Amino acid sequence: MKNNKKQPITVIPGKIRNGIQRLLKHSRDHYLCFLPAFTGALSALFLKRLFRGVFMGAEQADIVKNLPDNAIIVYTAKHKSRFKFLFAHTRYRQLMLPTPLVAFDCRIYCWQPVSRILRVCISQLDALFRQRSLLSPYRSDYYRRALVETKCGFLSLVEKKGFYRRFVKQRIDPLVYLIEMQKKIDHPIYLVPQLMFFSRNPLPAMPNFIDALFGTSQQPGALRKIFTLFRHPGKIFVELSQPLNLKRWLSQQSDTSAEQQAHRLRYQLMVQHDRHRQSITGPILKTNEELKESILTGDRMRIFIKKHAKARQEPINKIRKKADEYLDEISARYSPTIIRLLSYGLKWIFNSMFDGAVIDKAGLSRVKAMSQKGPLILIPCHKSHIDYLVLSYVLHNNNMPCPHIAAGKNLSFWPLGPIFRGGGAFFLRRTFRGAVLYSRVFSAYLYMLLEEGFNIELFIEGGRSRTGKLLMPKLGLISILLDAYRKEACDDMIFVPVYIGYDRIIEENAYIHEVEGGKKETETFSQVIKARRFLKKRYGKIYINFHEPISTRDLLDEMGTTLDQMPQKQVNVFVRNLGWRIINAIDRQTVVTPPGLVAAGILNIAKSRFSRQEIMEVVNTYLAFVTSQGAKLADTIIVNADAAMEYAIEHYLSRKLIEKAPGDKDIPEDRTEFMVSPAKRSLLEFYKNNCISYLVPAAYTALAILKKDAFQFNAYDLHKEYAFFQDFFKYEFAYDVELSSERYIRKTIKTFINDAMLMPHQTIPDSYQITSSGYRKLKWFAAFMKPYFESYRVVLQFYRANRKEITDAKEKLKKIQQLGTQMVKNKEIDLIESVSKINYSNGLKYFSTNGIKNHEDEARIAHYDGLIQQYLSFLSP
Repeated sequence: MKNNKKQPITVIPGKIRNGIQRLLKHSRDHYLCFLPAFTGALSALFLKRLFRGVFMGAEQADIVKNLPDNAIIVYTAKHKSRFKFLFAHTRYRQLMLPTPLVAFDCRIYCWQPVSRILRVCISQLDALFRQRSLLSPYRSDYYRRALVETKCGFLSLVEKKGFYRRFVKQRIDPLVYLIEMQKKIDHPIYLVPQLMFFSRNPLPAMPNFIDALFGTSQQPGALRKIFTLFRHPGKIFVELSQPLNLKRWLSQQSDTSAEQQAHRLRYQLMVQHDRHRQSITGPILKTNEELKESILTGDRMRIFIKKHAKARQEPINKIRKKADEYLDEISARYSPTIIRLLSYGLKWIFNSMFDGAVIDKAGLSRVKAMSQKGPLILIPCHKSHIDYLVLSYVLHNNNMPCPHIAAGKNLSFWPLGPIFRGGGAFFLRRTFRGAVLYSRVFSAYLYMLLEEGFNIELFIEGGRSRTGKLLMPKLGLISILLDAYRKEACDDMIFVPVYIGYDRIIEENAYIHEVEGGKKETETFSQVIKARRFLKKRYGKIYINFHEPISTRDLLDEMGTTLDQMPQKQVNVFVRNLGWRIINAIDRQTVVTPPGLVAAGILNIAKSRFSRQEIMEVVNTYLAFVTSQGAKLADTIIVNADAAMEYAIEHYLSRKLIEKAPGDKDIPEDRTEFMVSPAKRSLLEFYKNNCISYLVPAAYTALAILKKDAFQFNAYDLHKEYAFFQDFFKYEFAYDVELSSERYIRKTIKTFINDAMLMPHQTIPDSYQITSSGYRKLKWFAAFMKPYFESYRVVLQFYRANRKEITDAKEKLKKIQQLGTQMVKNKEIDLIESVSKINYSNGLKYFSTNGIKNHEDEARIAHYDGLIQQYLSFLSP
């Protein structure tokens, strides 16, 4: 009779068993969490084509390449995703980056070679037969061996039922495993967050029907993911966040269990993922009604409105209506659709008008990394109306959200006003004087922007520079932002000084018209129509540099205090110092361009006629100095300085800013002389001032040396004179208050010696002698100050000549402008560019703060006039 009793599971026919043992002879544990580097020809080809449209910038690859050679790299994704693992497995190998072959708690089925799937099945069956349990990559320590061997892995922080498995089923937490592994090995483990974006749009506050059905743009479902990948692959991009050194992180933890450390580590990594994502997409986009509700019904605003209504003895509903109207007047209508359309239009405009943009990619990467710590306060210099368009366009194209931009109310006209609002612009009045409720609503709006996590862009100069150099800081908006920070609107606030420069400015003619006393034209729709003519011209290159971001929290930590602990007077000092620090930071990012240096060379030659060779001699002297100071140079100068300067000279000739001087037609080209039309000098002055910030210390030092009126001097004797210039021109040029005049002088003298302008005395320490060529070059440097001395002299003459008190500032400037023009005609001053309304305004400010109010202060007027004439005598031809 046949025995129907089941045989034990361990009984296997001898031949089959021997075959299994031979197959597993060299390796008994195989897992589907491991995907070989080569998955097969067809699989590799398909995966390569699948991910080829996904963008990953070169700066992202550098994040991993800069890690130590002995590091074990584990890429982390916030949510479990085989798709993201397959991307890393495929693309990182193509980019020659550390490639993850093993993924924690992830089974890869479809892409495994058939032979490997067979090995996995057989090894699991063998374990089942031998040990009556399946193999675990944790228990067998397979993950450790794989990571040590391949130096790379992949891990998901959150997965469906992951919490249940770890806390209820008590399965091994991969982060606990990594922590225990790090404690036992010498190799540092780096956790590198990997983020994949299917859209740059911020999440809406209320998901729409498509989002509910197919997943959001930031966390798409399978169908939406596949549709985007095949229909719009260019929309998908990957970024890597800052690596976390697990070994260093553990050394900073207190003696807690590995489980507690894993909870803390998971939370920190998830926060980093979220902040990095927000630094690219921006915060959740609420409706205007939601934002208005949160601003006007907030505790602070409600209490203020109640008090304000009582103080003015007006119905509270009337005050609320005004506040609502003010908020409509101020607020942006941030729209991803308008931003996307603007990016298409701006791309076409910039390609039509400019020869490209030179962007500080390294600086931008630092800014992007810092944006994860708090909202950015982007502060560019302001040379053109297109500054805010340029910066938003650069950020948008480099996977960062467009900022909310503080714009003057004069730009809110139709039809550009609504478009600007859609692009993130919010509008403010030129003055808040007397508008108590408006001021409070505006402050509450800025508080809300910071609280929500929006980046903000503002112009610390208050308006566009009509002179080419930076204006002195206006600190009102900085004060409001710091007050919001003090009230805990955000954990940190990151100030980012930005330089935006141009080879040629679009508004140049309008600026010269205004500087010379003309009335500023109001922005209107008709001006927009007229602007079409700019599209027919070329304006050279755009330069964008980013200074090291300034953390408000770090600044206060260095001081060992908080804004709450400071008395108001100390807060005011902090605000002022921060404003000057930002201005200095922008100056240090200024790009020296060929048009700027050539304009300086042309204007500072103390002759009415000059040759090409003479221009180049002056230009090369300036170039040598700015290079020694570590100035940022235009790429054309770096490639071929002489060719770049020659091109700038030809450009000025073609635009008739300089012209060939009348003379014999048979004169050789190298001896041809040129001259500047008086009407064009102010325009050249604008471009000269674009690079003047690097040359001001040399100008002050040269003037101080010339005043000694001797071919030998001691460096110590220059300190008092240099300090006087810093004070005299404090409304014209910013300087670093933390650097002494002595340091500026010594640094400048060292460069003068290198250029053979000065020679150290052989026996007397700290003494120097002027060389024969040095005297001429000192005058070239000192000439930068001549227009300002002449402008200030005109102001002094106005005090003397004007016997009637003029209280209206505009009327006063108009009178000084007329006097300056007359003094040029009478040859009392030499330079037409000295007739500058802005210089006059700064001169009035300086003299009024130094005791000169009117003609009765003759002693002080005579003192300063004598000093100015003395300095001008050193600058005569």
